[in-house]
Amino acid sequence: MSPAPVVDGAIAGAVGSVALNVVSYLDMVVRARPESSTPQESAGRLADVTGMDLGPPERAANRRAGLGPVLGYGLGITAGAVFALLATRRRTPLPVAVGLLGGGVMALSDGSMTALGVTDPRTWRRTDWVADLVPHLAYGLAAATTWRRLRAGGAGRHR
Repeated sequence: MSPAPVVDGAIAGAVGSVALNVVSYLDMVVRARPESSTPQESAGRLADVTGMDLGPPERAANRRAGLGPVLGYGLGITAGAVFALLATRRRTPLPVAVGLLGGGVMALSDGSMTALGVTDPRTWRRTDWVADLVPHLAYGLAAATTWRRLRAGGAGRHR
């Protein structure tokens, strides 16, 4: 298999990640809510688990602040590439692709934060679930439509 579909999937995942972040920032504006600390907490816990030294406290805080979003983008891009590996030879209906991409990234993100002890979804309120679901659906929609557009534009070259 040519690497082109995986690259297209990674691009779709990157576009989805941007959409997720834009929707999250808009939610902060609309509800006047603070930025979530879970990405930084996850980065810190992951560093602890892997034995990575992030440096003295002030520098470690700055590194966690940068590492959290980078991990999120990495997850989103990787999810797009994996989707491409699974979907390259089949026509996945748009609603199914949105659900697979958005739901998959949400499950991986929430699952890893739960495994790291950063959060416990069993304690979330309905508004917490909606605040988590909507950006992930935006990820799924943006990634799926980008994937379809990239594949339609070069279907003859890539298959």
